[in-house]
Amino acid sequence: MTDVGDGLRRENRSQKNCHNHCQRFPHGTWRQGLVKRGPASRLDMDQPWWKRPSTLPLVLIVMALLIIVVGGTIRIHDAGESCPDWPKCFGTYGFMVDEAEQEAYWEANPDEIDSRGPDHRYTTFEIFVEWFHRLLVGIIAIPILLNAIMAQKLKSEYGEGLRNLTVVSGILLIIQAIAGYVTVRFDNADWTVAMHLSLASIFTSLLVWQYIAMRAHEGTNWAFLSTSKAFLDRQKKRLISITASVFILLILGAWVSSTAGGNYNQACNIGFPNGWPKCQGSILPSIDGPGILVQMVHRFGAAIVGLVLILTSAKIRVDARDSGEGEGFSKATEVVTGFWILNVFVGGMYIVFANPDNFPEFISLLHLIFGVTSFVAAAVTLMMLRLAYLGRFNPTGENE
Repeated sequence: MTDVGDGLRRENRSQKNCHNHCQRFPHGTWRQGLVKRGPASRLDMDQPWWKRPSTLPLVLIVMALLIIVVGGTIRIHDAGESCPDWPKCFGTYGFMVDEAEQEAYWEANPDEIDSRGPDHRYTTFEIFVEWFHRLLVGIIAIPILLNAIMAQKLKSEYGEGLRNLTVVSGILLIIQAIAGYVTVRFDNADWTVAMHLSLASIFTSLLVWQYIAMRAHEGTNWAFLSTSKAFLDRQKKRLISITASVFILLILGAWVSSTAGGNYNQACNIGFPNGWPKCQGSILPSIDGPGILVQMVHRFGAAIVGLVLILTSAKIRVDARDSGEGEGFSKATEVVTGFWILNVFVGGMYIVFANPDNFPEFISLLHLIFGVTSFVAAAVTLMMLRLAYLGRFNPTGENE
């Protein structure tokens, strides 16, 4: 992964060679040969938040989350094929395509007929949602480019590693666009949907990583940055296991929601308790078909991830209490666990409040949002760990 701490390590090395010509700023950073008056050169704390360079990745985070929400809206309206071609939509760059125009397009392009048959038609809203999703991806490309340009211009301030991270974000956006094409090309096959959501979540996490790293460099006084190396070493594997397990669950959820066109949501029945928390009226139902299998894989996966989260966060809480440090890491893992608990109930309510003819798809969208949020929150714990490791230097540049 790109080494965002490259700039921080470079500063620490410069501290070691620093003598009378260096100044340490009040917020704890160092500069060598760049400025003479430390406080006057600060880019962050003396400026309104909206003028700080770290505001740009924050805006990008909001845009990335909006793209994910719109993508989820496409899924709950079953509109993934509402623009059968790419990058155009029914051969145009607009979304006002009536039913007659849809029929004419499919007659001219029989290989792109909807998977539900040649007689299926989409509403203007369904086409608009897919079209708007693509538009947002195109729009975000502009600030992503500006983000890389900004990081290049401020490389001496934030480091080469941060600049490289912005480049990786740009490359990942391109990969995301390609993944979108693949998803359309394969008619929203379950593996393409899982891939698309996974890449979007990683892309969002990278932006969060950039924002946190920039704020730490700008002098935000986060207590976790001063955590001892011994404590960090003890939590490393725990935080990796939390993030990996939540990511796997996110992929599994995307697969379940898109397998068989999402029709397996009824496999365990509906209502309480036969549909949820039971399945077909039993905690361990007989696997009579692929739908029940898919549902039970998802439920058992969620249970295993929950066990990992609860046990791991408890261990970190005890360690933080006994060592008198690391409270931030403990709270962060508890937030991840809290999102998991909340999302379990949201997923359950999707089944409980369903009726034979209609599922509450807005709850499905909430399920997606909380799932992505859980992963980003888990990824933040690794970001905290990385930044805390990079902060374990004393003013002479030696490791503590």
